[in-house]
Amino acid sequence: METTNTSNQMSNTTVNPAEYLNLEEKQDIRLTSAELANLWSGFMSSSLKECVAKYLLAQVQDEEISGVLEYALHIARQHGQTISAIYQKEQHPLPRGFTDEDVNINAPRLFTDQFILSYMEFMAEIRINGYATALTMTARTDIRKYFTECLASAAELYNKTASVILAKGLYLRAPQIPIPDRVDFAKKRSFMTGFLGERRPLTSLEISHIFSRAKTNFLRKALFTGFAQVAKSEQVRDYMFRGRDIAIKQIEVLSSLLIKNGLPMPATWDSGVLQSTEAPFSDKLKLHNVRIFNAMEIGNLGKAISVGIRHDVAVTFTRLTAEVAKYSEDGVNILIDNAWLEEPPQAADPDALKRKMH
Repeated sequence: METTNTSNQMSNTTVNPAEYLNLEEKQDIRLTSAELANLWSGFMSSSLKECVAKYLLAQVQDEEISGVLEYALHIARQHGQTISAIYQKEQHPLPRGFTDEDVNINAPRLFTDQFILSYMEFMAEIRINGYATALTMTARTDIRKYFTECLASAAELYNKTASVILAKGLYLRAPQIPIPDRVDFAKKRSFMTGFLGERRPLTSLEISHIFSRAKTNFLRKALFTGFAQVAKSEQVRDYMFRGRDIAIKQIEVLSSLLIKNGLPMPATWDSGVLQSTEAPFSDKLKLHNVRIFNAMEIGNLGKAISVGIRHDVAVTFTRLTAEVAKYSEDGVNILIDNAWLEEPPQAADPDALKRKMH
C-alpha cells in the first residue's frame, strides 16, 4: 500500500508577495489584457477556495485529509495576498471576491471525508489547468514568475491529494487494456467509423477520456445534491437539482460506452452527502463553484473531441458539451439576476468615449 506524508510543513514552492514587485521595478510595463484577466480570475478563485477550505478543514475528521486541506488553505491565502500586492502596485481596484460573509465554518458537516478528498483532487486539477494556461498567456517577468510558482504549488497539492487517495485505497483507476506487441498504423478510413459497419475497439485515448468524464460526473452529482440540499433560494435549489440530473444522465451515457466495449464502468463511493440542511456557503459561492466545475468540464470535453476519435464517441462528447454549456449559461443568468456576477476588467467602450467628446 502506498503511504503519504501529510505533515503541516508548508512547501518551499509558496511565494513571498514582495518578491514579485521588484523584478521589473525600473521598467514601466503595463499589464496586458491577458495578465489582467488571469490575475482577476486568480483572485476570485483563490478567495472562493479559501472559503471552501476553511469550512472543510473545520469539519473533516481524517488527519491526512486535514493535512491536504491545510496546504490548500495556505496556498489560497498566499496567492490572494500576492495578487493584492500586485494590484496595489498597479493601482488596480481590488475585486470583492468571496469573504467570511460567504461561508459558515460552524455549519454541520455536509460531505463525507471521501467526497472531500475527491473534491480536492478535482480542484487541484482545475488549478493546474488554470495556472498552466495563465502562464502561457503572460509576458511580464514578475507575473510569469508568480504563475510559475502557482503551477508548482498546484502540482504539489495534486500530488499530496493523490497520495492520500492511493494510501486509502480509494483511487478510481482507469480500465486496463493489453499492452500492444507491435507498432501499427490505421489502414482504412473506417478507423473513424462508429455508426455503420464494423467498429474497431476503443483506443486508450478514447477510454481514458470516457472514464475520466464519467468519474467527474460522479463527483458533480454529489456536489449538486449537497448544494441543492442547503440552497436558500428555490431558484438555486432547482438549478442544483437540474445539474444533478444532468450528471446522472451523463454517467449513464458514458458508462454504456464502456460496457458496450467490454470495459468496466468506474466504481464510485456512496452519495458522499450527509443529512445537514444548514448552508455552509452562500448561494452566490455555490453558483460560482458550480460555474468553475462547468468551465473545467467543457474544456475537458473539448480535449476529448480533439484527439481524433470514433465518430459515435465524438458525437456523444459534442452532445454532452452542449448540454453542460447550456446549463452553465443558465447559471450565469441566475448570478446576473441576483447581482452576484462581479465583472472582470473590460476594454474601453468606444461609444462612451465618443459621448464624452460631445
